[in-house]
Amino acid sequence: MAVIADEHMAQAPSDGRDQAPEPKEKLSRMANSLGFGGFGLLRFRSSPLARRIIIFNLIALSVLLLGMLYLNQFGGGQMQEKQKSMQVDISLYSDLLQARSLQDNPSSLPADLPVSEGMVLQIFQADGTLASSTSGDWVANSDSGGISGLLESALNWAHSFSGAKNPSAPVDSSVFAKTLAQDAVAGEQLTRQTTLANGETVLAVAKPLLADGQPVGAVVLMTQAGYLDSLLRGEQETVLRLFILAVIVSIVLSIVLANTIANPINDLARAAEAGATKQGRTSEPERVRIPDLTGRPDEIGHLSRAMRGMTSALYERIETNEEFAADVAHEIKNPLASLRSAVETLRIVKKDEQRTRLLDVIEHDVRRLDRLVSDISNASRLDSELVKEELEPFDLTRMLDRIVDFHSHEARDKGVEMIWSAPETPIMYDGLEARLAQVFVNLITNAISFCGEGDAVRVWAREKENRVLIVVEDTGPGIPNEALTKVFKRFYSERSEDNFGNNSGLGLSISKQIVEAHKGVIWAENIRAKDASPEDPPLGARFVVGLPV
Repeated sequence: MAVIADEHMAQAPSDGRDQAPEPKEKLSRMANSLGFGGFGLLRFRSSPLARRIIIFNLIALSVLLLGMLYLNQFGGGQMQEKQKSMQVDISLYSDLLQARSLQDNPSSLPADLPVSEGMVLQIFQADGTLASSTSGDWVANSDSGGISGLLESALNWAHSFSGAKNPSAPVDSSVFAKTLAQDAVAGEQLTRQTTLANGETVLAVAKPLLADGQPVGAVVLMTQAGYLDSLLRGEQETVLRLFILAVIVSIVLSIVLANTIANPINDLARAAEAGATKQGRTSEPERVRIPDLTGRPDEIGHLSRAMRGMTSALYERIETNEEFAADVAHEIKNPLASLRSAVETLRIVKKDEQRTRLLDVIEHDVRRLDRLVSDISNASRLDSELVKEELEPFDLTRMLDRIVDFHSHEARDKGVEMIWSAPETPIMYDGLEARLAQVFVNLITNAISFCGEGDAVRVWAREKENRVLIVVEDTGPGIPNEALTKVFKRFYSERSEDNFGNNSGLGLSISKQIVEAHKGVIWAENIRAKDASPEDPPLGARFVVGLPV
């Protein structure tokens, strides 16, 4: 039996849904997975989510730019490097001038002494009189259009956060240099930075000139007015250009990202809404079409797969309910027609014997209707109850033992032998105990009903790796080959005339529904001898239930 169960599990029929897609379908899925289906790049304007993605990305870049511009206006690394360079240069100038004996000719300055671009070298006497001044070549850039003008506006806006202006700032750089030289004559080397009255930054380094250990003057190396601002502005302009490039790249990437997220979600939402609106039901009267984005290896692909599966399951449920309603109407009409005929005949018959026979027919049909209504009610509630109930561990072996023991009395009264082959070790299973008990009660009572005196019903269970097999077999007449696939259909019953109307034909259908709710399988087969031909009558029937562990 284990081999038979494995074969049935392994040879599950294919519905064709796993076949390879056509080339056109592959291209369509690739386009949808990249967000370009239906001209996605042109639809981001109508998507709030797409606009939100772009705006948030631009806000992040803008905050980064403003932070860099605000920090760079205070010098940063470039200011520190310039200061170190000027300190080295002032030491060289001081040593060279002291070697020329400035006390003999304090106004002399070597003609071959270089001065860097944008720098001013000044020599002051001890009383603060300017003795010599030399400037490096540098021309301020007056262009304030384009990016430079935009940068100027940004800098002015950034300066508004730096606090109030210093009212004691030097009017020009010459006053600042003279003050620095006087301070240097009285002390050691000095380094200072100031902002002039016109807002320009000046960095200066001063060092005293000594003769016989006594200060006789000072040398001052200072940046020209506006030079440092020009350097900082150039650095900031480079940052701004990179920012503009980053903005362009960010917008393009944001649009692509928005279309790979927003547009597919919008398509899925519209497809879902189409089934809920009157307009959607009019345009798609048969079925709502969910976009196929299952080719995407992300959450949207997962969402599309889930929505398509949910929609298919919903339509299958609707179709099943329609079929069930039609079957119910058909099954109820039969006893109602019989009742109507019996009642109409009862009015005209004269003999008591005929009246008694008609009353028996009426009673039989009423019981049949009562059984049908009860079974239909149980079947209609089964789906919702299976969803609500929670799986719990229980002893499957003990449950089967109780069911077999209970039905053994019914089998004994009919002359049928009941055989229970219990497993060596108890089988514990997580499931709905009451529902599975209903399955095995249906199978055992069904087997007993088809057996006669001298027949036997055998029940056995085994646990195999990742599954549990429960088998109910009997030595009755078996199942017609053409009915093996029909026995689990609603209202189907393969009964003799003596038992007609005593079964609703829903027992096996309900059993199949419960087993499948546990992700298991159930099937029926005939028991045959190894060397028997297909034409030989079967030795009995067998129902197999396979449950995953």
